[in-house]
Amino acid sequence: MKVDGVARRSIQLADDGRSVEIVDQTRLPHRFVTRELRSLADAAEAISSMRVRGAPLIGATAAYGVALQMREEPSDASLQRAIEALFATRPTAVNLRWALDEMRAALHGLPPAAREERAYARAAEICDEDVENCRAIGEHGLRLIEALRERQTEPNPLNVLTHCNAGWLATVDWGTALAPVYLACDRGIPIHVWVDETRPRNQGASLTAWELGQHGVPHTVIADNAGGHLMQRGQVDLCITGSDRTTSTGDVCNKIGTYLKALAARDNGVPFYVALPASSIDWALSDGIAEIPIEERDGSELSRVRGLAADGEEVEVAVLPASSPVANPAFDVTPARLVTGLITERGVCEASSTGLAGLYPECAGRASKS
Repeated sequence: MKVDGVARRSIQLADDGRSVEIVDQTRLPHRFVTRELRSLADAAEAISSMRVRGAPLIGATAAYGVALQMREEPSDASLQRAIEALFATRPTAVNLRWALDEMRAALHGLPPAAREERAYARAAEICDEDVENCRAIGEHGLRLIEALRERQTEPNPLNVLTHCNAGWLATVDWGTALAPVYLACDRGIPIHVWVDETRPRNQGASLTAWELGQHGVPHTVIADNAGGHLMQRGQVDLCITGSDRTTSTGDVCNKIGTYLKALAARDNGVPFYVALPASSIDWALSDGIAEIPIEERDGSELSRVRGLAADGEEVEVAVLPASSPVANPAFDVTPARLVTGLITERGVCEASSTGLAGLYPECAGRASKS
């Protein structure tokens, strides 16, 4: 990711080689602030408060959270406490469980004296793997963009619509849904992104728009409900979103509002793709609507908004009647039948058991047994 032209990752070791530095996403887009995590409690708070968010980045942060705890106390009981505390932070993104399983496997059976070093090494490997996976997702998605571009009869930029944030800030680097966009931009393909504001936390308006601007990608922020209108008018060539959890049958759980975009895309003949790494696939689940836990977040995220006042100070204001109750589901599930294809680090496949098994034959057995 580029911040003021300088390349960096969304999570990395601090100068002391043991603390972990993150971008505090709750301060964007008006303030670019980094924050050091020095303990398990810091890592858990960063995930639950959404200072870090995005399925792959949640997993990476959890891995470093285990490492921080092993630095403090490398016992079996301490490892178990770390895993339980981190697992409890967010219920929907499966990458969290995947990363904690990876850390448990890496540390199990090691003597306590060896655990700190191994924990930091495995967390770093998870981060490096995520970068490579996202880069590969970008290359596979770029081919879809190039194919659409070749079929265009007008010289206009290719219009891509995305929902929520699935770019650098949701991963360690490159992103999932936005990785193909960044590669297309870097290779000179004329491209424009419609950015859903993504209420209630405005992660499209505050995060996606910010990072697209940092990278120099032409974009326009729209109200969430404008997407269908744009599709009806032929102003959307392609939809790409990310995924917090995808079932073995291709159902996709993503930020609330994704399902409505998929419905509009189907009605208007717009391709609807979902970009994700293997760590976002839950092979144990087959019915996303019935089986994926949907996080219900605090109603204040909907009833209050944050922004800059005229004097440049950050302020938070109420936008709802104080007496009105609020429901705030954070995710919805898009059935596989509405998904044109899944863009993974291994290639693009149909959103189905057969499609996923073709790319991940070693995992198909787990799905069939669930």
